[in-house]
Amino acid sequence: MDFLNAMGGTASGFFGAVIPFLIVLSIVVFVHEMGHFLVGRWCGVGVHAFSLGFGPELFGFNDRYGTRWKLSAIPLGGYVKFHGDANGASVPDPEAVARMSPQERATSFPTQSLPKRAAIVAAGPIANFILAIALFSGAIYVGGRYETPARVEAVMPDSAAARAGFEPGDVIRAIGGSRVNSFTDMQRTVSGAAGSSLTFTVERGGETRELVAVPERKEDVTPFGRHRFGRLGIQGPKASEAKLVHYGPLQSLGLGTYETYFVVDRTIDYIGKLATGRESPDQLSGPIGIARVSGAVAQSGGLAGLVGLIALLSVSIGLLNLFPVPLLDGGHLLFYAFEAVRGRPLSERAQEIGFRIGLALVLFLMLFAAWNDILNLGASWGARGT
Repeated sequence: MDFLNAMGGTASGFFGAVIPFLIVLSIVVFVHEMGHFLVGRWCGVGVHAFSLGFGPELFGFNDRYGTRWKLSAIPLGGYVKFHGDANGASVPDPEAVARMSPQERATSFPTQSLPKRAAIVAAGPIANFILAIALFSGAIYVGGRYETPARVEAVMPDSAAARAGFEPGDVIRAIGGSRVNSFTDMQRTVSGAAGSSLTFTVERGGETRELVAVPERKEDVTPFGRHRFGRLGIQGPKASEAKLVHYGPLQSLGLGTYETYFVVDRTIDYIGKLATGRESPDQLSGPIGIARVSGAVAQSGGLAGLVGLIALLSVSIGLLNLFPVPLLDGGHLLFYAFEAVRGRPLSERAQEIGFRIGLALVLFLMLFAAWNDILNLGASWGARGT
């Protein structure tokens, strides 16, 4: 009986994670590919297929323009295949283009002008950023935000805050010149700045002064894996002091745009620290980790939590696709930049080598992220056991 209950719990946990994951990822991928599709259509490029997922087709239909809309078996991405593409990654097919009639070449992706090709490629990541801004802004407008004053209630002994000279009653007005509106704003900035020097503008007794602190690096093992963050060592106001603040449409849009910028800024900061050896790559996550987070958010945060996760993942995928790696959108844009400078495209051989290198890098990153997910899964199970 215990074995059956355990198996039932495992199955329930599996489907409770997979279904939210598929919903979240499918929405983000659909919006990304729709960006490519719409701008491609507006530029007069023919579209052979719009696929949600990879691999064998499960079902689909043809629209009146001849585009095959389909759902494929491997739900870990998607693609738009334009006329003249060799595959869904928009790798050009020179032989096929050479055999085309003038009418066919006019609707082929590789024969479009450089500005049109760049616009079509950039439209996917841009669509992801627009989705994130819309979701963040909509959530703020509909639900408002709980905010507590950025006031110091207590300072932990022998902490970064104590060494910097913080005192109870201090009100934090800005960090590094950027305005702080709430204690949550302060926490988010400090959390992402472990080991970095931060300048705090505080108000004390009617006077303004500046304090410099270096948040200490801490690590927790959570159900989502290892989480490293910066800690200042102060306590803020009680939760009972939090006030629900509602914002108008323009204010919500501004805050939603800032949320998107914040995610981009933190991601780029992490990558920079990773490249210089100041961060560990073990926080990179793949489909397994995203699925676990999706399931946990669906159970604890409900619809609002999933909306936030979709926005967060949309920013991440949009930014990832802008990396200058062949096969990704950023790699295509890099090739186009070379073309603009040289006045002609890179040779077929150079592009082929680039795409092969890009494929190897993408596969390596996927395998490395999956390995991290497995290690984090084991760490979280170990934490539960203790």
